[in-house]
Amino acid sequence: MSRKQGDDCTFKQRDLKAAIRAARDAGLESFRVDVGKDGTISVVPTTAPGEPGPSKEANNEWDDDL
Repeated sequence: MSRKQGDDCTFKQRDLKAAIRAARDAGLESFRVDVGKDGTISVVPTTAPGEPGPSKEANNEWDDDL
């Protein structure tokens, strides 16, 4: 993917993919990836280690309305 001239993006898609792959290889199942303005990529677990992540089958009150 080419970048536009003047684009201030400081990270590459492959860097983001590598961070996600590393998080999964480390055993994280539920996490988010933050990218700072300076291009810093941070993987943040959303559950404590050993705790089950959010269930994909969890019922959400909005599901019935949609």
